[in-house]
Amino acid sequence: MFIQTEATPNPATLKFIPGKSVLSEGTADFTDKGEALASPLASRLFDIKGVRGVFLGSDFISVTKGDEEWQHLKPMILGAIMEHYMSGAPTVEETANDEEGSSSYDPKDEAVVSTIKELLETRVRPAVAQDGGDITFSSFRDGVVYLHMRGACSGCPSSTATLRHGIENLLRHFCPEVQAVEAV
Repeated sequence: MFIQTEATPNPATLKFIPGKSVLSEGTADFTDKGEALASPLASRLFDIKGVRGVFLGSDFISVTKGDEEWQHLKPMILGAIMEHYMSGAPTVEETANDEEGSSSYDPKDEAVVSTIKELLETRVRPAVAQDGGDITFSSFRDGVVYLHMRGACSGCPSSTATLRHGIENLLRHFCPEVQAVEAV
């Protein structure tokens, strides 16, 4: 099994591409061992000293580290991913998918929110997934769009610039009602 590794804009996160499906639908984000109990793969990765976060996408795994060096962690992570796939265990238990939770907005903003969600789904999320992360809609209130940033995006030094200059400008162009974009 060959597992490709890619750097992300977040120096604390690496993207691992196993060449096999990771999740058949949605995403899953785990920030500690307790949360990862629903995922045999994430649990195995959290057994490695220094792993601080695991994000599962459709065909990739983003791993976030603490203070440890990648040169020490990377071989152990590659081994854990390989062992997982060789074990035949599921990536996550059936109920572990944490795709979008509940979102909130005023019902009169339904058309605006629909456009925002469509733009996020078709233009933003695919680009962000290439960097090992995900962005999902949380809410829209008083002209402000609130987004969940996960995986490599969470804690990334360039995430503020991505929100302000990329996503905010895109949403404002198509939805004049949008005044600002903020991370939750």
